[in-house]
Amino acid sequence: MSIATRRGDEGETDLLFGCRLSKSHPRVHALGAVDELNAALGPLRIAALRPETREIVSTVQPWLIALMGELATPPGMEEKYAAKHSAFDAGKVSYLDEWVARLEAGGALKIKGWALPGEAGIMTGAYADLARVACRRAERHVVDLTGTDQEVPNHEVMRFLNRLADVLWLLARWEEKTIPVSS
Repeated sequence: MSIATRRGDEGETDLLFGCRLSKSHPRVHALGAVDELNAALGPLRIAALRPETREIVSTVQPWLIALMGELATPPGMEEKYAAKHSAFDAGKVSYLDEWVARLEAGGALKIKGWALPGEAGIMTGAYADLARVACRRAERHVVDLTGTDQEVPNHEVMRFLNRLADVLWLLARWEEKTIPVSS
């Protein structure tokens, strides 16, 4: 089977369970933004100066694929999806909360004024900042679905994206420093 199915040539794409939507549909924007976030994490994963950064990114990337599965599930089909896949849960947010605490304790918050992405000349810090803004975009697209017939019923998704953006901001600052993270 070829990657070129030609099914999207007219501006529509497939969600799960045979649902098709316009590529400009808000749900597709949210799904695409999470995909962009996952891709933006790739360079950070490869180039990370700290093993903990690689650990966080390698843990989060498969979760983003699972999150895309939830976003690709049409409204009303959540139970069908849940029959084969576990839903995004608060444990993932807790994992990120633990990293916020560790990174802050390790000195990632010790900056003066606004952070200027790239100022330190450390590519991994810049990669983390690029991933952070991709994460905020994904978060905004998921929030855009709130109050519509396309709302994501699992509110852990929004909490996760919000917290992940915080972690990525801290990772950017932390990658720029030589202060080790406390355990």
